[in-house]
Amino acid sequence: MADFQLQIWDFIDVLVITFILYQILLLIKGTRGWQMTLGITSVFFFYYLSLFLELRTIGWLLERFFTYFIFALIVIFQSEIRRGLAQLGRGRFFLRLTGKKPQEQFDEIILAATTLSSQRIGALIVIEREIGLKNYIESGIKLDAFLTYDLLVTIFNPKTPLHDGAVIVQGNRISAAACFLPLTLDPYLSKELGTRHRAAIGITEETDSVAVVVSEETGKTSVVFGGEIIRNLDGPRLLKVLQKTMEGQAQTRKFKTQRRKEREQREQAV
Repeated sequence: MADFQLQIWDFIDVLVITFILYQILLLIKGTRGWQMTLGITSVFFFYYLSLFLELRTIGWLLERFFTYFIFALIVIFQSEIRRGLAQLGRGRFFLRLTGKKPQEQFDEIILAATTLSSQRIGALIVIEREIGLKNYIESGIKLDAFLTYDLLVTIFNPKTPLHDGAVIVQGNRISAAACFLPLTLDPYLSKELGTRHRAAIGITEETDSVAVVVSEETGKTSVVFGGEIIRNLDGPRLLKVLQKTMEGQAQTRKFKTQRRKEREQREQAV
């Protein structure tokens, strides 16, 4: 019985370590730390290769390097360590463990979008889902501020230096502003769609994010996800679409397939 319990705890131990390593990889994926991790892995590979080939001088130098390896890790991954501890303090680590997600707050985004729409001020807000947007966050100005209507309206004010670009939202926080996004290369897009709309379609083609766009020319609000755009939305319809798109991947794929079929039918009719 004791041996059986020991085997169970060993199995649990392996699962916990595997989960922790997986979360660490998720934390650094899409950042500069990911490239550093690949570099460190190459150093370890080169060390064992030197042992296999009996390259004693190289092996001795690498062994001296490994003596101070832990200090090098702290310096190299200091930003990732801070981010991980911050997420642990906010409870996001345990939310991932239980599979629960924090309730998305759309009221601030909808209020800001309707206000900017009434004033014909352009805006592009990208909401992160499962696929991380760290690469695009690093292209802009990091804020890590609580998501509020006032901050969104201030950011997209044409007189502020942050208005030209996208705002990226992670949970209930604005991670960055003035972010650069990839533009879609779809040749069938309407010529009425400007750079903001093309950037929104481009980012949703590459990730599972959801983008809210306010046109500067017409003041119309649109939602983009899965490379598909829904235009001319008012506040209630915007809330309904956002709730549907954030419910799950299956419904998003179903809606995306439906929109693609409608689009193909329109193209055939033309």
